Amino acid sequence: MNIKIISVGKLKEKYLIQGINEYVKRLQAYAKIERIEVPDEKAPENLSEAQMRQVKEKEGERILSKIKEQEYVYALAIEGKNPTSEAFAKEIDQLGIQGKSQITFVIGGSLGLSEAVMKRSNAQISFGKMTYPHQLMRLILVEQIYRAFRINAGAPYHK
Repeated sequence: MNIKIISVGKLKEKYLIQGINEYVKRLQAYAKIERIEVPDEKAPENLSEAQMRQVKEKEGERILSKIKEQEYVYALAIEGKNPTSEAFAKEIDQLGIQGKSQITFVIGGSLGLSEAVMKRSNAQISFGKMTYPHQLMRLILVEQIYRAFRINAGAPYHK
């Protein structure tokens, strides 16, 4: 299986980079992992609705340029479905059975994802109603992907 994670902005925090690298290393036994960072759009602190939409659209164009037609796309969005780890693992397993071997996860910037990215996504997934820094979401996401593969392999990590 091929897993791609597209995220907005450059990750700078060493502790997050180390954690992500550890899970990516572990995941290599199960899938090929590709991580892509697209630049975030610089914007002033107080934006109007129109300015926020413009920022998300520009970031969205950068994201969409990295997605191929055959990829199954998950958009991380607070309003998405909030599965258990077991349900998420089953979904990943089912995608593989259905021949969808290229799965892409998209993490937006601080303003979220554009309407175009949301429309391109096949599913929206949430990790709860709380707001997390988008940099931290990269670590949480890669850990949950690893957990899904371990669950599907019947391995003890999950417990």
